[in-house]
Amino acid sequence: MLRFAAALATLLSLAPGVQAAETDALPPVEIHGPRVCLACIDWADHLRQHGFTVTFKGTDDMAAVKRRLRVPAELESVHTAQVGGYFVEGHVPAEDIKMLLKEKPRARGLAVPGLPRGAPGREKWAPYCETGCTILDNEGGEPMVRRELFNTYLVAPDGKTSVWARH
Repeated sequence: MLRFAAALATLLSLAPGVQAAETDALPPVEIHGPRVCLACIDWADHLRQHGFTVTFKGTDDMAAVKRRLRVPAELESVHTAQVGGYFVEGHVPAEDIKMLLKEKPRARGLAVPGLPRGAPGREKWAPYCETGCTILDNEGGEPMVRRELFNTYLVAPDGKTSVWARH
């Protein structure tokens, strides 16, 4: 029994180191977005909570950023990020980005088009957010986020898309 307890203590002491190594291995994320976008800031926080180092660059010309990174017009959202040689368009969950970085497919990037309610960065209600933050349903006295189903799309080098993940 004593040996088991010692082994368990050793494993627990190593766990933070393992987590830190995984976090250190993640490339930094650079987000380009409108100068005032609360949902964009919330998405950046979502990425930070999942181990990414994030910088935010406010810009007045998002169309130029999207053209430069070759984001298909039909997949556009508000913000565009770059990570590990890929673009990330819109409110893509951190887990999808981690899977992309692990699998390293030949692709331009990932996209969650539009502003789906309940996607990372869109799960909170902010009545003062002009970019259309998530609506809450207050019928039962307790606020509940109204979620909608959405897909994360992989954009191939030729611009064709396929579903990367369903949420």
